[in-house]
Amino acid sequence: MVYENIITGVEEEKLLPYEKCLEYGASSLDNAELLAAIIRTGTNGLSSIQLAEKLLENAGNLNGLYGMSVSELMQIKGIGKAKAVQICCILELSRRIAKQKARERLDFSNAETIAEYYMEDMRHLKREHLVLVMLDNRCRLIRDKVMSVGTSTGSMVSVREIFKEALDSRAASIVILHNHPSGNPSPSREDMKVTKNIMEAGRIIGVELLDHIVIGDNSYFSFKQMQYIN
Repeated sequence: MVYENIITGVEEEKLLPYEKCLEYGASSLDNAELLAAIIRTGTNGLSSIQLAEKLLENAGNLNGLYGMSVSELMQIKGIGKAKAVQICCILELSRRIAKQKARERLDFSNAETIAEYYMEDMRHLKREHLVLVMLDNRCRLIRDKVMSVGTSTGSMVSVREIFKEALDSRAASIVILHNHPSGNPSPSREDMKVTKNIMEAGRIIGVELLDHIVIGDNSYFSFKQMQYIN
Protein backbone atom coordinates (compact mmCIF):
# COMPACT_ATOMS: atom_id res chain seq x y z
CA MET A 1 0.00 0.00 0.00
CA VAL A 2 1.28 3.48 -0.90
CA TYR A 3 0.75 6.25 1.65
CA GLU A 4 0.58 9.82 0.34
CA ASN A 5 2.23 12.63 2.28
CA ILE A 6 -0.89 14.67 3.06
CA ILE A 7 -0.84 17.77 5.28
CA THR A 8 -3.84 18.01 7.57
CA GLY A 9 -4.99 21.38 8.87
CA VAL A 10 -4.01 20.49 12.45
CA GLU A 11 -0.52 19.27 11.48
CA GLU A 12 0.07 22.35 9.34
CA GLU A 13 -0.79 24.76 12.15
CA LYS A 14 1.64 23.05 14.53
CA LEU A 15 4.62 23.45 12.18
CA LEU A 16 6.71 26.59 11.95
CA PRO A 17 7.50 27.66 8.35
CA TYR A 18 11.11 26.40 8.56
CA GLU A 19 9.97 23.02 9.88
CA LYS A 20 7.10 22.84 7.40
CA CYS A 21 9.54 23.41 4.54
CA LEU A 22 11.79 20.59 5.78
CA GLU A 23 8.83 18.25 6.18
CA TYR A 24 6.76 19.00 3.08
CA GLY A 25 8.91 21.14 0.76
CA ALA A 26 8.98 24.84 -0.09
CA SER A 27 5.97 24.55 -2.42
CA SER A 28 3.74 23.84 0.60
CA LEU A 29 4.42 27.32 2.05
CA ASP A 30 2.32 30.38 1.25
CA ASN A 31 3.97 33.75 0.55
CA ALA A 32 4.10 34.87 4.18
CA GLU A 33 5.49 31.51 5.27
CA LEU A 34 8.21 31.64 2.60
CA LEU A 35 9.28 35.06 3.84
CA ALA A 36 9.14 33.87 7.44
CA ALA A 37 11.38 30.90 6.59
CA ILE A 38 13.92 33.31 5.06
CA ILE A 39 14.02 35.78 7.96
CA ARG A 40 13.80 32.87 10.47
CA THR A 41 13.08 34.92 13.61
CA GLY A 42 10.54 37.48 14.71
CA THR A 43 11.19 40.59 16.76
CA ASN A 44 9.53 43.25 18.92
CA GLY A 45 6.74 40.96 20.06
CA LEU A 46 6.03 39.69 16.53
CA SER A 47 6.52 36.12 15.35
CA SER A 48 8.35 35.51 12.07
CA ILE A 49 4.98 34.88 10.38
CA GLN A 50 3.48 38.11 11.72
CA LEU A 51 6.56 40.04 10.63
CA ALA A 52 6.36 38.50 7.15
CA GLU A 53 2.67 39.40 6.89
CA LYS A 54 3.53 42.96 7.93
CA LEU A 55 6.19 43.10 5.21
CA LEU A 56 3.74 41.99 2.53
CA GLU A 57 1.15 44.46 3.78
CA ASN A 58 3.65 47.34 3.52
CA ALA A 59 4.86 46.23 0.08
CA GLY A 60 1.33 45.67 -1.23
CA ASN A 61 2.29 42.29 -2.72
CA LEU A 62 5.34 40.24 -3.71
CA ASN A 63 6.01 42.50 -6.70
CA GLY A 64 6.15 45.46 -4.35
CA LEU A 65 9.05 43.86 -2.47
CA TYR A 66 11.14 43.88 -5.66
CA GLY A 67 11.22 47.64 -5.72
CA MET A 68 12.26 48.08 -2.09
CA SER A 69 15.84 48.90 -1.12
CA VAL A 70 17.62 47.86 2.09
CA SER A 71 16.97 51.30 3.60
CA GLU A 72 13.27 51.17 2.68
CA LEU A 73 12.89 47.71 4.21
CA MET A 74 14.60 48.90 7.39
CA GLN A 75 11.92 51.56 7.82
CA ILE A 76 9.46 48.75 8.60
CA LYS A 77 9.38 48.13 12.34
CA GLY A 78 11.03 44.81 13.13
CA ILE A 79 13.22 44.70 10.01
CA GLY A 80 16.86 45.38 10.82
CA LYS A 81 19.86 45.56 8.53
CA ALA A 82 20.51 41.79 8.49
CA LYS A 83 16.91 40.87 7.60
CA ALA A 84 16.71 43.64 4.98
CA VAL A 85 19.92 42.41 3.31
CA GLN A 86 18.66 38.80 3.37
CA ILE A 87 15.42 39.77 1.64
CA CYS A 88 17.13 41.93 -1.01
CA CYS A 89 19.66 39.19 -1.79
CA ILE A 90 16.95 36.53 -2.18
CA LEU A 91 14.97 38.80 -4.52
CA GLU A 92 18.05 39.60 -6.59
CA LEU A 93 18.93 35.90 -6.82
CA SER A 94 15.42 35.07 -8.06
CA ARG A 95 15.69 37.85 -10.67
CA ARG A 96 19.01 36.47 -11.92
CA ILE A 97 17.66 32.91 -12.11
CA ALA A 98 14.70 34.11 -14.19
CA LYS A 99 17.01 36.09 -16.48
CA GLN A 100 19.39 33.16 -16.96
CA LYS A 101 16.49 30.93 -18.02
CA ALA A 102 15.28 33.61 -20.42
CA ARG A 103 18.81 34.00 -21.85
CA GLU A 104 18.75 30.38 -23.01
CA ARG A 105 15.71 31.13 -25.19
CA LEU A 106 16.76 34.61 -26.32
CA ASP A 107 16.28 35.30 -30.03
CA PHE A 108 16.48 38.94 -31.12
CA SER A 109 14.14 38.28 -34.03
CA ASN A 110 11.46 37.08 -31.59
CA ALA A 111 9.66 39.72 -29.50
CA GLU A 112 8.44 37.24 -26.90
CA THR A 113 11.95 36.07 -25.99
CA ILE A 114 13.31 39.64 -25.94
CA ALA A 115 10.51 40.75 -23.60
CA GLU A 116 11.05 37.70 -21.40
CA TYR A 117 14.78 38.42 -21.13
CA TYR A 118 14.37 42.07 -20.08
CA MET A 119 11.14 41.58 -18.11
CA GLU A 120 12.62 41.03 -14.65
CA ASP A 121 15.00 43.97 -15.04
CA MET A 122 12.30 46.40 -16.14
CA ARG A 123 8.86 45.41 -14.86
CA HIS A 124 9.44 46.60 -11.28
CA LEU A 125 11.03 49.96 -12.12
CA LYS A 126 9.22 52.96 -10.64
CA ARG A 127 10.32 55.32 -13.41
CA GLU A 128 10.36 54.89 -17.17
CA HIS A 129 13.66 53.61 -18.56
CA LEU A 130 14.46 53.44 -22.26
CA VAL A 131 16.92 50.71 -23.26
CA LEU A 132 18.73 50.56 -26.59
CA VAL A 133 19.74 47.08 -27.78
CA MET A 134 22.42 47.10 -30.49
CA LEU A 135 22.85 44.11 -32.81
CA ASP A 136 25.34 43.08 -35.49
CA ASN A 137 24.47 41.98 -39.04
CA ARG A 138 23.75 38.45 -37.77
CA CYS A 139 21.30 39.75 -35.18
CA ARG A 140 23.71 39.02 -32.33
CA LEU A 141 23.95 41.27 -29.30
CA ILE A 142 26.76 43.83 -29.36
CA ARG A 143 25.62 45.54 -26.18
CA ASP A 144 22.66 47.26 -24.58
CA LYS A 145 22.47 50.58 -22.80
CA VAL A 146 19.97 52.56 -20.74
CA MET A 147 19.54 55.72 -22.80
CA SER A 148 17.05 57.57 -20.65
CA VAL A 149 15.51 57.53 -17.17
CA GLY A 150 12.35 59.57 -16.87
CA THR A 151 9.43 59.91 -14.50
CA SER A 152 6.62 57.53 -13.56
CA THR A 153 4.77 58.64 -16.71
CA GLY A 154 7.44 59.20 -19.37
CA SER A 155 11.05 59.29 -20.51
CA MET A 156 12.80 61.54 -22.99
CA VAL A 157 15.50 60.62 -25.49
CA SER A 158 16.32 62.09 -28.88
CA VAL A 159 16.49 60.10 -32.10
CA ARG A 160 19.93 61.62 -32.66
CA GLU A 161 21.25 60.19 -29.36
CA ILE A 162 19.93 56.73 -30.21
CA PHE A 163 21.59 56.55 -33.62
CA LYS A 164 24.83 58.15 -32.44
CA GLU A 165 25.14 55.32 -29.90
CA ALA A 166 24.19 52.71 -32.51
CA LEU A 167 26.68 54.00 -35.08
CA ASP A 168 29.47 54.28 -32.50
CA SER A 169 28.86 50.59 -31.72
CA ARG A 170 28.73 49.70 -35.43
CA ALA A 171 25.26 48.24 -35.02
CA ALA A 172 23.45 46.93 -38.09
CA SER A 173 20.07 46.97 -36.36
CA ILE A 174 18.51 47.98 -33.05
CA VAL A 175 15.67 47.11 -30.71
CA ILE A 176 14.17 49.70 -28.36
CA LEU A 177 12.54 48.78 -25.05
CA HIS A 178 10.92 50.94 -22.41
CA ASN A 179 8.79 50.16 -19.38
CA HIS A 180 5.47 51.52 -18.17
CA PRO A 181 5.53 51.75 -14.33
CA SER A 182 1.72 51.56 -14.35
CA GLY A 183 2.05 47.92 -15.43
CA ASN A 184 -0.05 48.50 -18.56
CA PRO A 185 2.10 48.05 -21.70
CA SER A 186 -0.37 49.68 -24.09
CA PRO A 187 1.55 52.32 -26.09
CA SER A 188 0.76 56.01 -25.75
CA ARG A 189 0.45 58.45 -28.65
CA GLU A 190 3.96 59.65 -27.81
CA ASP A 191 5.22 56.04 -28.00
CA MET A 192 3.68 55.75 -31.46
CA LYS A 193 5.24 59.02 -32.61
CA VAL A 194 8.71 58.19 -31.28
CA THR A 195 8.62 54.74 -32.88
CA LYS A 196 7.70 56.21 -36.27
CA ASN A 197 10.50 58.79 -36.04
CA ILE A 198 13.12 56.18 -35.10
CA MET A 199 11.95 53.80 -37.83
CA GLU A 200 12.12 56.51 -40.52
CA ALA A 201 15.52 57.78 -39.36
CA GLY A 202 16.87 54.23 -39.31
CA ARG A 203 15.89 53.70 -42.94
CA ILE A 204 17.80 56.83 -43.96
CA ILE A 205 20.89 56.04 -41.86
CA GLY A 206 20.92 52.32 -42.67
CA VAL A 207 20.37 50.99 -39.14
CA GLU A 208 17.11 49.05 -39.03
CA LEU A 209 14.69 49.31 -36.12
CA LEU A 210 13.66 45.67 -35.62
CA ASP A 211 11.17 46.30 -32.84
CA HIS A 212 10.03 48.62 -30.07
CA ILE A 213 8.82 46.68 -27.05
CA VAL A 214 6.89 48.19 -24.15
CA ILE A 215 7.32 46.28 -20.88
CA GLY A 216 4.41 46.12 -18.43
CA ASP A 217 3.82 44.00 -15.34
CA ASN A 218 4.57 40.53 -16.69
CA SER A 219 3.15 41.62 -20.05
CA TYR A 220 4.46 43.43 -23.10
CA PHE A 221 3.50 45.19 -26.32
CA SER A 222 5.52 44.64 -29.51
CA PHE A 223 5.22 47.18 -32.31
CA LYS A 224 6.50 44.55 -34.74
CA GLN A 225 4.00 41.89 -33.66
CA MET A 226 1.19 44.41 -34.01
CA GLN A 227 2.53 45.29 -37.50
CA TYR A 228 3.41 48.91 -36.74
CA ILE A 229 6.93 47.99 -37.89
CA ASN A 230 7.30 46.11 -41.18
